[in-house]
Amino acid sequence: MRIEKLNIYKISLPFTGDFSISRLTGASSNIIVVEAIADQGEIKGYGEAVPVEFITGETQESTARSVGFFAQKRSFPWELDDVSQIWDFVDTLPRGKEHNAAICASEMALLDALGKGQRRSIIHYFPHKFFTAKIYYGATIPLSNKQRTIELCKFAGNLGLTNLRIKMGKDFEQNRDAMEAVRSVFGDECDIRVDPNGAWDRDLAFKHMPMIRKYKVKVVEQPMISANPAFGEFAEALSSKGVSLMACESAPTLNHVKDIIKQGFYDIINIKLSRCGGFRRSFGIIDHVRKNGLSFQIGCQIGESGILSAAGRVLCLLCRDARYYDGSYGSFLLKKNVTLEDVSFGPCGEAGPLDGPGLGVEVSSDKLKRLCSDDSSSIIVSRP
Repeated sequence: MRIEKLNIYKISLPFTGDFSISRLTGASSNIIVVEAIADQGEIKGYGEAVPVEFITGETQESTARSVGFFAQKRSFPWELDDVSQIWDFVDTLPRGKEHNAAICASEMALLDALGKGQRRSIIHYFPHKFFTAKIYYGATIPLSNKQRTIELCKFAGNLGLTNLRIKMGKDFEQNRDAMEAVRSVFGDECDIRVDPNGAWDRDLAFKHMPMIRKYKVKVVEQPMISANPAFGEFAEALSSKGVSLMACESAPTLNHVKDIIKQGFYDIINIKLSRCGGFRRSFGIIDHVRKNGLSFQIGCQIGESGILSAAGRVLCLLCRDARYYDGSYGSFLLKKNVTLEDVSFGPCGEAGPLDGPGLGVEVSSDKLKRLCSDDSSSIIVSRP
């Protein structure tokens, strides 16, 4: 396969409604899509990333520039015949978190192109020791008022979803209202995780302890930054009550995860393709987590398109031992998408492999171009 050029698109995808978390106000998402054009346009491979500046320092602009820069490296496989070339290329790229979104989008576009060229799903390029033909996604409930939280919980309940991830912020009363809303709809028939996205300080964290016990919360995800002097104290308090602690924002690379494991406070690691630098690096983290006896969750980025959701589906299906799965929200969250398929889960969150080669989705070039705000929102990198 001969790759001729990369088209890099900076796109904004509008949401069906507000989806806010403690660190972001959610009306839309800003994503990067990489389109790899090969064999005179006969093959088009797609990759996606959702840069999150407060975690990795990346923006749409910096991610697009990095993709273009990495394509100029000697190791970039413009002549692509085997998946080992993609892994060799990824292994030459920086190991820090600062380019993870760019690495993810680049790697994914190459995998999709290779899969399409070889007429096979990218799932065949990975070990199948932990493969499963079916997984079950959960629901994420954003920050909102009590009435909307009740409405979203009823919607999730009607879909048969029982694993719930409740976003929380610095407003204690709002957080309490959310928990009351969840239990008013589900009773005890749901598994609850709460996720403040690192927004709590010591006083606010300990103020939530009675609520965590009362509403039978099983997991608290990244309540505060790990550098907070009170973090260890709060982690031990959660452990004493049988509540698991999940690392998310503090776990973007393998080295971060190694440090987390040495600290001994976290029980679960949240793995996200875009934030962790794609498949190769995500599996490196997962393998290390498995060897050290911790659990992990396969997560997703807020507002990802069908491209990244399809890739996330592959990762989920290759990890039957994950404790939770988040993603494939598709039309539940997005007003507009770049894929022709709606990569959403079915009743009870059920999801299986997608049909078709590569990622298993078809991307509309017209949609990509229309969703770019202006000519400066796309970059072309031609074969050297």
